[in-house]
Amino acid sequence: MSVLKVQAETAAQAPGGDPLQEELLRLRSEIDELDRRILELISRRGELALATVRCKAARGEGGYDLMRERSLLERLAQRNRGPLSDEALLGIFREVVSACRALQEPLKVAFLGPEGTFSHQVARDIWGSGCRFLPQGSIDDVFDQVERGNSSLGVVPVENSSEGGVNATLDRFLTTDLSVCGETYARIRHCLISACRELGQVERVYSHPQALNQCRGWLRRNLPRALPVEVSSTAAAVRQAAGHPKSAAIGPRRAAELNGLEVLAADIQDYAHNTTRFLILSRMACPPTGRDKTSLLFTLPHRPGTLFEALGHLSRAGLNLTHIQSRPVKHRPWEYVFFVDLEGHREDPQVAPALSDLAQCVERLQILGSYPRGNLAPQG
Repeated sequence: MSVLKVQAETAAQAPGGDPLQEELLRLRSEIDELDRRILELISRRGELALATVRCKAARGEGGYDLMRERSLLERLAQRNRGPLSDEALLGIFREVVSACRALQEPLKVAFLGPEGTFSHQVARDIWGSGCRFLPQGSIDDVFDQVERGNSSLGVVPVENSSEGGVNATLDRFLTTDLSVCGETYARIRHCLISACRELGQVERVYSHPQALNQCRGWLRRNLPRALPVEVSSTAAAVRQAAGHPKSAAIGPRRAAELNGLEVLAADIQDYAHNTTRFLILSRMACPPTGRDKTSLLFTLPHRPGTLFEALGHLSRAGLNLTHIQSRPVKHRPWEYVFFVDLEGHREDPQVAPALSDLAQCVERLQILGSYPRGNLAPQG
């Protein structure tokens, strides 16, 4: 016991002691006892997690159960009575779950790297720090890692609220057999990061093309003479800036911390509510939850009215489309593939017949996945 604590307890026990000090000591004692019990419960949870693995192995089962983990966190949020916010509470439990999961075998998650990218932060926010994160040099590499079984899951950006679709992700869906098993939205706050001390010293700015576009107006106003240089990711841009004098990068604050650089300016994105939607890739199929979204792509015969006919099947079924976008078909000039997101699960009674009808009038229909809808990023 520390000298200060002994002195405090002695003062509280003396005649005429401070009643507030006595109450403070009582509260701290209760907190200490709760911490002890929490530690015991977390240890017990770890033991049960290991026992679960042995039980599943004996039954010939295995692998990561995405839906169980997701429903667990949803139940905890529903039961939260405060004073901690849902975000704070789930952050704590997500790390507990992640640590217990790592006792079995660390979950492998591929993302567009290196460490410090927005994709990295999103992956950590979803699965906690107990995973084995696998940084990849490109979006294609993320798909490859999951396809080859080197990673259980992958995280890829698919669209931004100000710049639209991420073409590298959309195009890869044309050649993959992976499924979309989830989505999440993240507010994107860009920083100008550099070893320079003043804006006037910056002669070139590195970043991913999307990030440069999202900060185009700010760069025009504040660094009109600086040369924009495209690189593979925001974190790679920060590494470039670290090695080149008179240069800066656009990226997340975390990347500046990892590379020992300064943030010259924060929140430089042109739109305050700049948000990116990320998809989770896997080989898992998600059962209906009642709050789902289905992503699909299709190509059409090259004749008048085919797009109207295709969308008509979805409209007559009363399905709400949340996204539609076209991309060129690479080997057929001036023909297009259409990407559609709609509310509902492919197994829902309202959705399944509409998809069946759609399949009859298109050249190719590919269901990319049905999965729980993500919550939009807070606008504060």
